Amino acid sequence: LFRSRWCYEGTSLLCIYGFFSTVKPLEPFLIPFLTGPDKNLTIEQVTNQIFPMWTYSYLAVLVPVFLLTDWLRYKPVVVFQCLVLFSATAMLLWCNGVPEMQAMQFTYGVVTSCDIAYFTYLYSVVELKHYQKATSYCRTAQLLGYTVGSVLGQILVSFELMSYNYIIVFTLVLTAIALITSILLPMPKTSMFFHQMRSASGETDGEGHVGTEEELQNNGQKDGVELDGSKQLDFLQCFSSRTLLIWSAWWALATCGYNQTVNYVQSLWEYVEPSSNFTVYNGGVEALSNLFGEVIKSISLSITALFFLKSVLNSICTSMPLFHRFQIAAGLNMEHYAPVFGANTFCALVLQTIITSVVVDSSGLGVDIVTQFTVYGANFSIIALIFFLRGLYTTINF
Repeated sequence: LFRSRWCYEGTSLLCIYGFFSTVKPLEPFLIPFLTGPDKNLTIEQVTNQIFPMWTYSYLAVLVPVFLLTDWLRYKPVVVFQCLVLFSATAMLLWCNGVPEMQAMQFTYGVVTSCDIAYFTYLYSVVELKHYQKATSYCRTAQLLGYTVGSVLGQILVSFELMSYNYIIVFTLVLTAIALITSILLPMPKTSMFFHQMRSASGETDGEGHVGTEEELQNNGQKDGVELDGSKQLDFLQCFSSRTLLIWSAWWALATCGYNQTVNYVQSLWEYVEPSSNFTVYNGGVEALSNLFGEVIKSISLSITALFFLKSVLNSICTSMPLFHRFQIAAGLNMEHYAPVFGANTFCALVLQTIITSVVVDSSGLGVDIVTQFTVYGANFSIIALIFFLRGLYTTINF
């Protein structure tokens, strides 16, 4: 009963944190704010010098944060993320000039890299059978936060209820609520890697208890989790699956293009309809994008799953060894989801960094925003063509 109540409280607090940490009314209006009289930056400075810092920061700190998240058992990283988010928002309010805004974007990249702690914390405090339900609650809280923030920002800007500076102050208050909530989160007693390995090797759990040989063996095998060597072997076998590698390639390429589009779409809007000459509806567009984006994403994942299953069924007919590897991939427990998606995210960020440094950054080509989106469009077209042809080939040869 205590365990259930503790998990319920942890999930509830995490949902509250997810909501308040994602309500950002100014985010849809970042370009008008930075290029307006408050900061007086040019669109070229923002697009080609300031925004690229987010990508570089995200890539630079992703791996250290990934390792520290598990070692520190998640909660400290969640609290740290909120502190850094508060700092980045404060820098946006009080700092001026290109170097200061570059530092702000670098700081926000650290915030993004800490996102992994949000769901890994959740999986450390709920039972396996509740993963799907708990994930839907926390993801819904985040989506609701993004949507409420966008709608609220649109209302405040359209009706001139607050200036941009006061909207940032309001955001700081919301972030402070998220920070208090993160501090109240229960501290997990175990983690997926470091502390499990420590228990498996016979060390204490921090409360003076050392498991018996039978307990350690049972813990090591629970939910398909094996000890160190078997974990590593299982993980390598998962990536030896051709189907999983193809899916990972699709995911990395699509994520790279999506991140670039989201990161620079406001620059495109500013080019099409300058905020100094037109009434901007960025908040409304962002809200609709959040809502419909989730629907489209669900449809896309469903279609991908069908192609994935179709490919696997075809492989079953032709290669039993591949079927064996798929069974390993299908049976991945949650501790393998993190490294698989972590590796895919890292690959996506490497690709994104290459595109940013060559195409976007002023030290590279520094092309205009229209040319940038031509490149992004070409990226998505190539991805669609390659995987359409593969799906067609798989269907014909089934």
